[in-house]
Amino acid sequence: MLFSHWRLLLIIIFGSSAVLTPLFLSSYVNAATNQRRFTQVSKVPSQPVAIVFGAGVSPEGVPSPMLADRVDAAIELYKQGHVKKLLMTGDNSREDYNEVGVMQQYAVENGVPIEDITLDHAGFSTYESCYRARKIFGVEQAVLVTQNFHLPRAVYTCNQLGVESVGLGTPDWERYSSKTVGRYTLREKLSILKAIWEIHVTRPQPTFLGNFEGIK
Repeated sequence: MLFSHWRLLLIIIFGSSAVLTPLFLSSYVNAATNQRRFTQVSKVPSQPVAIVFGAGVSPEGVPSPMLADRVDAAIELYKQGHVKKLLMTGDNSREDYNEVGVMQQYAVENGVPIEDITLDHAGFSTYESCYRARKIFGVEQAVLVTQNFHLPRAVYTCNQLGVESVGLGTPDWERYSSKTVGRYTLREKLSILKAIWEIHVTRPQPTFLGNFEGIK
């Protein structure tokens, strides 16, 4: 019944103002996840695993600055004992592009044992990463690590897909240019529309599902 109510509400919302809808849904997701988001490692409740979302690597296999910030934060969570395992999720759709391999190498070089890192090579979107975290890797509770502008959608999505989540937000406005973060923030408002529609209406399966793997 709740699913049906969501479907009806969203049809009404999506059929209304194209300007107000993104703002309304963005505000809703921010409010719904407010108590689950943190900016300091010391404040993050301990969880079994941290899920680290991909954010681009160079052709030379170097993590983008935003990705490096995410992995650095996950490393700190691990070293301070807030998590025991890391799940790296990202795009490895081509042989010459392997986000999660780069993330793993970066974490290992900075002191995380390779046996405590699990790779999700088919995390092509936030939705797919959260879906696969639960169905393929059996994650029930996690800390999500990503930039603050992305964190509300990530936390909301994972919680709705069965992963009880809190989030650690890495710097964005205070670290990167206003032009860069402003562009990502605007895109995020549109991405929230897509996320709400997928979560509460269409609920598609990921591009790749496969067999259960679990966490190392």
